[in-house]
Amino acid sequence: MRKIIGIAVGCLLALTAVACAQDAGSSAVPHGQPKIMLLISEQNIEGPQAAWWASEINLSATEAAIARKLIEAGFEVIDPSQITDALKQDKAFRLVELNEKDSLKLAQVSRADYVLQGKAVASAGGRVPQSSMRSCFANVTVKLFRVKSGTILTYLDAAGNSAHMDVITGGKEALVAAAANLAPKIIEALRKDFPAAGGQ
Repeated sequence: MRKIIGIAVGCLLALTAVACAQDAGSSAVPHGQPKIMLLISEQNIEGPQAAWWASEINLSATEAAIARKLIEAGFEVIDPSQITDALKQDKAFRLVELNEKDSLKLAQVSRADYVLQGKAVASAGGRVPQSSMRSCFANVTVKLFRVKSGTILTYLDAAGNSAHMDVITGGKEALVAAAANLAPKIIEALRKDFPAAGGQ
């Protein structure tokens, strides 16, 4: 009798452990962590268009905000420091506005599964009524590629806004807000495609 009870308890514990594991992993990315490369150039108010791959800086405010959300969702984001050698070897990668071919080539060199290519631009509006602050707006547009096939999976965009006495700071806040609005759309698109992309 004790043996039967012991077996029953053991089975119950095993089933409970499996259920807990399934619950814990339900919001995570299935089959491992696909690698994402972010190639989103950024132009803040009154500033030049800039990109980390062209000027050896770190991720832009837009890319950093998106990267945080992707990492929280279980994806791996490729850091610029991981591909400095590749950037030095091929001058074609040093252009702010990379074409699709070079974007995919850079992603292949970095062993990325997906690449986000796009542009983020902030602009200043008028003054906020009865205030010394200026309205600031930002738009982010991207294309999501599956690197292995070179296929464009989707086109995505989002907007953000802010109000600040300093338009440069306000522009950065608007860019971050736009990135925060875009990130869920990116995550949704990645989760829909990843099983079909051969992730392990």
